[in-house]
Amino acid sequence: MTSSPSPRPLSPHLQIWKWKLNMALSILHRASGCALAVGTLALVWWLAAAAGGAGTYDSFLTCIKSPLGQLMLFGWSLALYFHLCSGIRHLLMDTGRLLTIKASDRAGCIIFLATFVLTLGTWALVKGWI
Repeated sequence: MTSSPSPRPLSPHLQIWKWKLNMALSILHRASGCALAVGTLALVWWLAAAAGGAGTYDSFLTCIKSPLGQLMLFGWSLALYFHLCSGIRHLLMDTGRLLTIKASDRAGCIIFLATFVLTLGTWALVKGWI
């Protein structure tokens, strides 16, 4: 007995799916978690440099104050706030809220807005812009 191959794919492929906000949020939530894990290495480096003495700490400050270091810190803070806001969304969904497409899309837009406001607000305070 032979079965004819089905023209349908056996598993979903990216060419079939239409990108939706919830898909992007899910992928970015995972990516921001990975970014936070990598960024935590900078936190460990900071603590180790502080314990290592003035010379070690000065070399850390030189690296972290460079444009690349500032960009990495900005990205880490962006990932931190996005992951926080997205995590709050997940907690609300666990309680049965935000389960409709309209509510979920609205929450997704709020997450992006809150992420940028919190990140820029933090950097404005740190840099003394306000």
